[in-house]
Amino acid sequence: MQLVRFVLVLFLASAAQSAGAGQRHWMADWPVTDFSRAAVPLSAIRPGGPARDDIPPIDQPRFASIEQAAVPGIEPVVSIAVGDDARAYPLRVLIWHQIVNDQVGGKPVVVTFSPLCNAALVYSRQVGAEVFDFGTTGLLRYSDLVMYDRQTESWWQQYEGEAIVGSSVGMRLQPLPARLESMQRFAERYPAGRVLVPTDATVRPYGRNPYTGYDSMPSPYLYEGPMPDGIAPLARVLTVGERAWSMSLVETRGRIETGDLRITWTPGQSSALDAKHIADGRDVGNVVVRQLRDGVWGDVPYSVEFAFAFVAFNPGASITLD
Repeated sequence: MQLVRFVLVLFLASAAQSAGAGQRHWMADWPVTDFSRAAVPLSAIRPGGPARDDIPPIDQPRFASIEQAAVPGIEPVVSIAVGDDARAYPLRVLIWHQIVNDQVGGKPVVVTFSPLCNAALVYSRQVGAEVFDFGTTGLLRYSDLVMYDRQTESWWQQYEGEAIVGSSVGMRLQPLPARLESMQRFAERYPAGRVLVPTDATVRPYGRNPYTGYDSMPSPYLYEGPMPDGIAPLARVLTVGERAWSMSLVETRGRIETGDLRITWTPGQSSALDAKHIADGRDVGNVVVRQLRDGVWGDVPYSVEFAFAFVAFNPGASITLD
């Protein structure tokens, strides 16, 4: 089933709408959202096709043991550990839901995946005394997921963890250390860890990639911005804050040490956006980023996304290619 073609048709149909008409629809469909407060031009936000929560977030996640979940060892998972509570969120599930509102080690977190940017990011859901939970708007900016919080119906940029429209503008979610790694590597690190499983395995074809061949395309959807020389828009990059390295460089070197950061690459993780079945995707490898603090190496927030996403959200920043 070539759902990627269906998604493309939706995108093109949506893009044909005028920005003004789209914004009028938003104000009717989002009566609670304070559109007088916006940190970005509304014209930069584009309809992605689905309506609000048509891509349904997971609010009551179910978990199973590694053995019961039976996720192929090469498939990618987003993993997070708080104290003794270690959890894996397979992209075979996230690709269909994009947002999981959860608590790990008693801390409220949101686990997110924006497939069109290949950006898997975990944030704290707490900002000051406020705890948010999130849904999908069906909208995109620079091809990246625009989320909304149910408390104020403000819109948030998934890639930056920042409120961009509504009364929450000025708030930013705290990124949390998490790894994008293979199921096998998670199982080796946390044999007693828990794995997110579908609430109803019949609702979606979990394990299938609805964007078959996307990461081999010459250009992304709904992004026409410039790119630096020497790297393709859909090439993967490793990013830590405002710094980025091409994944081909990280793979070639195997280990990079820069300042107080240590970056390592090992094979054994399939791309979620390549083959029809995620387990059959080409091997894009595992990356670990650690930082030396007070003589101890610990994980830091990082992401592995497409180069165009880093360029779009970090104008003027460079990507280390060699």
